[in-house]
Amino acid sequence: MTVLIISSTEDPASTHIKNSLLEQTSWEEQDFFYNTPVYRHTSMKNLVMVTIPDKKIRHENIDQEIQDQLHIDPSIAIFLSRHRSKTGAPTLTVHPIGNFSDAQFGGQPKTLVPAAPKMMAQLLRHIKKNLQSTNLDYKVCYEVTHHGPFLRIPTLFVEVGSTEVQWRQKEPAIIIAESLLELLRTYQYEKDFPEDIPVLLGIGGGHYAPRFSDIAFQKKVAFGHMIPTYKIDEETIDDEILEKTIQATPNLTGVYLHKKDLKKSQVTHFRNLFEKKGVSLISSKDLSDL
Repeated sequence: MTVLIISSTEDPASTHIKNSLLEQTSWEEQDFFYNTPVYRHTSMKNLVMVTIPDKKIRHENIDQEIQDQLHIDPSIAIFLSRHRSKTGAPTLTVHPIGNFSDAQFGGQPKTLVPAAPKMMAQLLRHIKKNLQSTNLDYKVCYEVTHHGPFLRIPTLFVEVGSTEVQWRQKEPAIIIAESLLELLRTYQYEKDFPEDIPVLLGIGGGHYAPRFSDIAFQKKVAFGHMIPTYKIDEETIDDEILEKTIQATPNLTGVYLHKKDLKKSQVTHFRNLFEKKGVSLISSKDLSDL
């Protein structure tokens, strides 16, 4: 089993995170991928880091490519990335990937890549904790499921946002690298976590999943794929994509509906749909405090 970490030379934030990982701990060069060294961690030998020359969201099937070219069979993929937003707010984010409708930004239409819920939740907590010991003013949160590329293995993005200013700063990249290493020294795959951590789908809310982020910081829980209200309002969330979302969230316990950001008719619709599928509705009161 291998943890595949992916950086891109066309992304300054990604490059800073990669360089910080190389500086904070010991790696050795083992091969080349796109004429760039492949690094394997010297003590956590199942950690492999590669670099691509193009946009991450459009580099499809990299898991298969790694298998074919390097004869490595990755079990999880972690993309190091920048995040872009119109507001320009400084953010450090974690999110799953896939598309609820078209594939405008890579991946495949109406296709979800398997999530890594427990890895994402724990990484988010490490980032928030490590940020608190600095003077950096960044928001730490989930983003909902969006964009490509397409892979067949559990995948997450960890990102620095949201403008060129933040992408070119080393300090936020150091926080991401430090948090990743802290996570990977204890957990590397979903199976490494205790089985009693509830894994939920998140339904409703905005792109930065404020309610799901707050719950993850307060409760013993992990969110997999998250569907924002704007996708529901677009009427793209049909029974087919809902079933795909369930299947792409491993060890699913139930679903959390962000009722305050949904119409009553939408709450009723999803409650009925999930009841028919045998998926429990979970509230924050059902969850243990951290």
